[in-house]
Amino acid sequence: MKRRIVMSMLAGVTLLASTLVGVVPAQSAERPARPADVPAEFGTDWHDPLTAAPPIRKPSGKACQVTLAEAQFRDFTPYKGTYTPPRGCGDRWSKVVLRLEGAVKGRQFDRLGYLHVGGVEVLRTSTPEPSPEGIGWSVEKDVTRYSDTFRRGQDVEMLIGNVVDDTYTGVIDVKATLTFYAGRPAAKATPDKVLTLGDGNTLTTPRNSERILAEVYATGSGGGCEEFWYLAVPGKAPYSCRTDDGPYREVRIKVDGQLAGIAAPFPHVWTGGWSNPFLWYVIPGPRAFDVRPIEYDLTSFAGLLDDGRPHRVEVSVVGVPEGQSGWSAPVNVLVWQDAGRAQLTGKLTVHRAGDLVNSSTYTAGSPERVDTDATHRLTVAGYVDTSHGRVTTTVSRSLTNSSVHRWTDGENVDGLDATWSDDEAVTVEGRGGPARTTRTHRTYTMNGSTTIGDDARLRTVLTLGDRATVAETRGGRRTGWSRLDDTVSGDATYTTGVPREQRHAVGTTSERYRLYGPAGCYDRTLIAVQGVLTQDRDRC
Repeated sequence: MKRRIVMSMLAGVTLLASTLVGVVPAQSAERPARPADVPAEFGTDWHDPLTAAPPIRKPSGKACQVTLAEAQFRDFTPYKGTYTPPRGCGDRWSKVVLRLEGAVKGRQFDRLGYLHVGGVEVLRTSTPEPSPEGIGWSVEKDVTRYSDTFRRGQDVEMLIGNVVDDTYTGVIDVKATLTFYAGRPAAKATPDKVLTLGDGNTLTTPRNSERILAEVYATGSGGGCEEFWYLAVPGKAPYSCRTDDGPYREVRIKVDGQLAGIAAPFPHVWTGGWSNPFLWYVIPGPRAFDVRPIEYDLTSFAGLLDDGRPHRVEVSVVGVPEGQSGWSAPVNVLVWQDAGRAQLTGKLTVHRAGDLVNSSTYTAGSPERVDTDATHRLTVAGYVDTSHGRVTTTVSRSLTNSSVHRWTDGENVDGLDATWSDDEAVTVEGRGGPARTTRTHRTYTMNGSTTIGDDARLRTVLTLGDRATVAETRGGRRTGWSRLDDTVSGDATYTTGVPREQRHAVGTTSERYRLYGPAGCYDRTLIAVQGVLTQDRDRC
């Protein structure tokens, strides 16, 4: 069963119709299940981890490969090395693909890791939990947007923090490479500069910055309650994870103390999540191996940022108790410059922040219950005077969160039904044409429960959803669209409080990944039972 599987994720948070150009429409096919191959329970080996996400399409022609890192992680010592640009493929590339290959065996927790090149975070990832006999996995990511970083020699730092001892024996062995495909990228697709924050979280952009995006790789982690922030309850409720205002979390970015962007964090479930690693041994939850950054369009603030001075950029997470750690939120800043003018001027013209409405109500009883409803809105607008005229950008974002959390005494029954919505509209006026608007509607869902019976059997039933629709219009007419639906469902049971070989674990997990747009259709389903891949079906 030890076959390596490529797990490739779509780069970026926004899924535009153009994304589908890189998806090869698959022939409708199904590899039927073979029930005789499915054991009665999990054994000491299972299928290598994989996801149903579409592969990255690579251009034909010349390619060059560079190794970024090759390391074994046993503790919290980062790998440090150097990167040298490839020879023979020029310094402009049609695509750059990052590939991470990993292997681990024995016993180990899921671990969170990062890969930095020149201080720029190019990958945030988590690891699968291994079988006693060992697993191999790989992740691919389109990192073309970081081409500016890759044109120069850089320091490389990578860390997958780990603990290895007599109990947790799994050493995490990884190799990271970049493959460069010669050729020019699509016009305006790749930023001119990729920046990181300086001392004191300051940012100094080029004075002719015309478009500015910030990326934030926000993850709640660290083994504490913020890893499961969506289950937090108000302080008076009798539950193991309590915060003053309940489970609502919001990732904010500020420029010089002024609110510049809001976003709903993705509710990641790592491969040990919901107290049941048997759910995730073969098929992980959405985004578990390739954590996508939150994107904030800061172009409305370009008139302020283009003055050549350092500006303070701060990221915070609403709802985290003051002084408590548990969130990581590194920032990259992507800048597109005006080639026709050395300095731009402009102004922030609209800043309208609604009040955060966050109600988290505890109701005592059996079961105990917390109902949460929260909303927040922000609209900002600004202009820059460019070599091709005045360009005005308006960004509106609206967040909602609704959840019901029920549990019994001792938390032997613990369930959540939650939905997060993150709606964004970006309108650009100017450049000698009609206004262009991109509307993105993101929805994340989590519905499930964990139950521990009198026989010490723990059962988790859980469904996770990652959905997004994107519509592009120009002058009111639709010019592009896409729709994503990535749903993972699982049901797994094992005996608690006994050695691994006595757990008698059973479990079924499925994933259906659908991506549609004008360029085509992608629709793939995976099903794993007791660690055996029983279905791999393409519907398009």
